[in-house]
Amino acid sequence: NESMMIEIKDLLSRFNTILLSEEGKKESICRAIFHVVKIEISPKNIKIKNGTIYLNTKAIYKNEIFLKQEQIFLKLKELFGKNSPKNIR
Repeated sequence: NESMMIEIKDLLSRFNTILLSEEGKKESICRAIFHVVKIEISPKNIKIKNGTIYLNTKAIYKNEIFLKQEQIFLKLKELFGKNSPKNIR
C-alpha cells in the first residue's frame, strides 16, 4: 500500500512538472511577443501543439505579430533552443 502511494505521488509530481513547463513556455512566448511587438497576450490565450503556437487574440494584434514573426522566432530560439516553436497561427 505504501509503494502505491509513492507511485501516485511520483506520477502527480511528473504531471505537475509537465503542467509547469507548459505554463512556463506560454509565459516565455508572451514575453517574446511583448519584447518584439509590445503587445501583451495572456498565457491563457496561447496553445502550443506540434511546434505551432496558436493565438486567440484580435486580428489586428495577430497581423502585427505575423509581420514580425521572424524576430519573435529568433527570441524564442534563444529561450527554447532547438525545441523552439516553428509556426504561429
